[in-house]
Amino acid sequence: MITETLQWTAVCAATDILPDTGVCALVDGVHVAIFHVGAVQQFFAIDNVDPKSGASVLSRGLVGSLGDRIVVASPLYKNHFDLRNGECLEAPEHSVRAHAVRVDQGRVHVALA
Repeated sequence: MITETLQWTAVCAATDILPDTGVCALVDGVHVAIFHVGAVQQFFAIDNVDPKSGASVLSRGLVGSLGDRIVVASPLYKNHFDLRNGECLEAPEHSVRAHAVRVDQGRVHVALA
């Protein structure tokens, strides 16, 4: 039986990310946007590069919700990305990867998908 082990990378202190905002981190050469969603007190991570523009900007987008989905709106084209799975609601072909996130001893860790 093969078991998959995630490679966790410490990114920052959990308190460094204000509720309902995001930060960008370079994790194994990948630009990752990490979000702290205050309403649910959870952390989420998706690719930071907006697939439509190629710019590394998703961490600067507005966090909110559309129905029961927690999303970030791209600051460039205003597409909404589901923070749980990276799906682009307006154009699924522009979806991004979602990454595993955990908080351990007050530090945010990310494992690439």
